[in-house]
Amino acid sequence: MQFTEQKFTIPALKGISAKSIEEHLKLYAGYVKHANLVLEKIKELKQNAEVNAYALGEINRRFGFEFNGMRNHEVYFRSLEGGSTPLATEGELRKAIEATWGSVELWLAEFKAIALTRGIGWAMLYFDPASKQLLNAWVDEQHLGQLQNCALMLGLDMWEHSFVFDYQPSGKKNYVEDFFTNLNWSAIEKNFTDATR
Repeated sequence: MQFTEQKFTIPALKGISAKSIEEHLKLYAGYVKHANLVLEKIKELKQNAEVNAYALGEINRRFGFEFNGMRNHEVYFRSLEGGSTPLATEGELRKAIEATWGSVELWLAEFKAIALTRGIGWAMLYFDPASKQLLNAWVDEQHLGQLQNCALMLGLDMWEHSFVFDYQPSGKKNYVEDFFTNLNWSAIEKNFTDATR
């Protein structure tokens, strides 16, 4: 089993340069490559699992980091494809956001505040199929803090590699604003439709 690197067609973006996207996509490709390498190494080490018990334990921990990094970036880059589109006025995602937070504006204020958490990580909007509700969350590292059994609707990469080339560390807030200016809400709505089927 091999994971396949996805290809993304991302137009010119406000604030986020083509060079930054190009470098960021290389980092994503690294996650795909390393997720595959880790699985190969696990298979190899399992040939003598008793002798390789420590190495197996460590590399299995590494798999979650590489795999989640791959999948998180796929959601992130898909949300920037196709150009900016607004959140549908009468769509099911808007209704779900309004039911949970009262308004899109209140949700967005909370989400942006989460994105500006100090340190590296991801601001995430999830759908929990068990409770049928949307949840905001901060994920420090890709293998720690993801919400169990929840579907990722929207992922905003707040690792420094995603913004320092264009914004410098002090421009984090501008990056968050520009991300939402560039966001293709139809991709997020598709994630929601897929998760709630």
